[in-house]
Amino acid sequence: MKLLDKYILKKFFKTFIFVVLLLNIIVCVVDYTEKQDDFLKHGLQFGYIFKEYYINLFIHWVNTLSPLSIFIAVVFMTARLASHTEVISILSNGVSYQRFLAPYVAGAVVVGLVIFTLIGYAVPIASKTRVAFEIKYLKSPYYFNERDIHYKVSDSSYLYVETYNNRIKRGYRPTLETFDGNKLVDKVMANRIQWDSTKEEWTFDRYEKYHFNNDGTQSYNKGNSLTMKLNLDPKYFESKYALHETLTNTELSEFIDAEKDRGVGNLGVYENALQERYAYPFAILILTIMGVCVSSVKSRHGSGFKIAMGFVLAFVYLLMVLMSRAIAEAETLSPFLAAWLPNILFFFITIYLYFKVPK
Repeated sequence: MKLLDKYILKKFFKTFIFVVLLLNIIVCVVDYTEKQDDFLKHGLQFGYIFKEYYINLFIHWVNTLSPLSIFIAVVFMTARLASHTEVISILSNGVSYQRFLAPYVAGAVVVGLVIFTLIGYAVPIASKTRVAFEIKYLKSPYYFNERDIHYKVSDSSYLYVETYNNRIKRGYRPTLETFDGNKLVDKVMANRIQWDSTKEEWTFDRYEKYHFNNDGTQSYNKGNSLTMKLNLDPKYFESKYALHETLTNTELSEFIDAEKDRGVGNLGVYENALQERYAYPFAILILTIMGVCVSSVKSRHGSGFKIAMGFVLAFVYLLMVLMSRAIAEAETLSPFLAAWLPNILFFFITIYLYFKVPK
């Protein structure tokens, strides 16, 4: 590693860590100010809040804001180098612009790999505690209010429930249908279905059961209680608030596959979250190169103008990410394309800026 690489990488990591700490401390302070009344209402001690919530919230925001943090850090440090004519000195001594970019790219790759590891495994583990804290102390009690619910509970069986009360784990007017190919074989209807937590099975109350024979005849019986083990857990009716944030990459992939297998639709938020995790390292690399291109030329407006422009571009990127998430959740665009769209757009902007920079 040459002296130039060490010099730039040292400034790169120091500035990045400073920006990360500054942004996330500000976010946590603002968050505490907004939620202070909720903490007081529950009589929570600051030590408990800090341990259970803010340490994990800090980890969450370090990951979430990492592309913005690295872009702002690169613009800040490179603008200062340019204002002190250090960039001109480096390039005028025979160093090509590509060579000048090399330590930035190396630093971005390191940060990207670290963030990818964190977002895929460490951050979801921390988010489990944070989300549980939010549900318990900061959110209103959750009530499952969907109607006419359909679930695939086996390869050949489908369950319909008109309404479900998640507080007592009870569904009303259930119908369970079992098929052999396209032919209906069994049909169970009941007044309600109740979860038995001790036996981990469902009980159909006041049921009627029909069996359809191959010869066109049918048999019928009814009773007060019929118990069954179904591939359906009451957790599917519980709050899914920020669930995608609490699942590792492996768990999130398995969850998506399981939900699709059960016939659940509208999985855009989960598919988009998974794709965003793979897009983040590339975002960090793209925004790093863009930050250098934006700020490496000395401006008569001074370094403050470049830093301000960096903030504007950073928040344009954040706005695009938020818009893409909303589009993915509405399923008007594929989650894959929605997650990668900000990167694609900023990639072409970066290419344009790269060729416009005097070298």
